[in-house]
Amino acid sequence: EVQLQASGGGLVQAGGSLKLSCRFSGFLFGAYAVGWFRQAPGKEREAVSLISSSDGSTWYTASVKDRFFISSDNAKNAVYLQMNGLKPEDTAVYYCAAAPKWYFLHVDKYDIWGQGTQVTVSS
Repeated sequence: EVQLQASGGGLVQAGGSLKLSCRFSGFLFGAYAVGWFRQAPGKEREAVSLISSSDGSTWYTASVKDRFFISSDNAKNAVYLQMNGLKPEDTAVYYCAAAPKWYFLHVDKYDIWGQGTQVTVSS
């Protein structure tokens, strides 16, 4: 059974940092891309950052570039999102999701989802 589990959310003050973890099972990371998505209250879900297993390529949405960093640890079947310089507008439920690796930049093809983790940034 394919599963993803996000963790690491919490409450942090603006300017602070959090590191989210996505643990996955039931598939080999080498065949998939994994991404972080978020959904704030009243807003549509948006892609935040993606990582490809093929060559380690990464993608970030403009609002988090140079603040968030995605990485993977294949031995631990995990993908991480280091979030620095957090802003109140980063407040959202964060989800990790997976897609076959050839869909790396096709955010609408990420169809294996884990439950989310809440990130709240206070001003």
